[in-house]
Amino acid sequence: MRTRILMLMAALAIALPAQALNLKDLVKDAAEKGGIDSSDLPAGQAANESTTGNKPPAFNWKNPSKEEEIQLGREITGNLLGAAPLVDDAALQNYVNQVGRWVASQSERADLPWRFGVIESEAINAFAAPGGYIVLTKGLYRKLQNEAQLAGVLAHEIGHVVRKHHLKVIQKQQLLSMGAGLLGEKVSKGDQKLDMVIGNGAEIMARGLDKNAEYEADRDGVVLATRAGYDSYGLPEVLQSISATSNSEGGLTLLYKTHPHPDERLAKLGDAIGNKLDNAAAGKTLPERFYKLK
Repeated sequence: MRTRILMLMAALAIALPAQALNLKDLVKDAAEKGGIDSSDLPAGQAANESTTGNKPPAFNWKNPSKEEEIQLGREITGNLLGAAPLVDDAALQNYVNQVGRWVASQSERADLPWRFGVIESEAINAFAAPGGYIVLTKGLYRKLQNEAQLAGVLAHEIGHVVRKHHLKVIQKQQLLSMGAGLLGEKVSKGDQKLDMVIGNGAEIMARGLDKNAEYEADRDGVVLATRAGYDSYGLPEVLQSISATSNSEGGLTLLYKTHPHPDERLAKLGDAIGNKLDNAAAGKTLPERFYKLK
């Protein structure tokens, strides 16, 4: 399997500065900030209005601020969790947040309040929302064999957030539905129009992005995981494992609706990779540290 991956990847003309893998530095931060939970995802009036009854601030769709992007992502993720709650395993959620935040710290948007979670679903998939909210399904987590593979999957989703893939799609939808002249107007955060946008955002998470966005996130995923000190082949190994999974095993229907086929993604990675990856420091896989589901 690894030989095939090496052949596909043996040709990222991208500098990959190797950095020390040090999750210990993030343990305290993860414990203090926590991951995704109900208190982090307020809904309805608590999310959109102040307790004083004042009119909520406006949402600028023409050029959303970082704070507005985060707020939108919180609401969209809250909708998703309404359909599939988090796995009731605090140790699992803490571990995934430690790994995810370490990888995210290597990105160009390390300042976002990154949140990660594993949801109760046997489907094989992962989702990202604007502002740094990322979830993967329990079904996908069961397919992973080591920490490098987890890092690769999370790095792919981090890539979506860094490049604002979902946010741009939502903005485009608003342009089409509201008209270019109205897009410059600010929408109240308590307005029904925003509630519709949040619902559409959750649908985008479930429906997926175009193929080019997925290919781009794959490339970014390899880069970010490598920068974080992990084995560069974590994500490609997961793609290979999924490709080898029989459709009769179930759980793949949603993945194939939201992402290109793993074989296509591997081929695109192979086309994009240059020999500079060969000069990157040997990364870690850390199977002994990988958290096993109860």
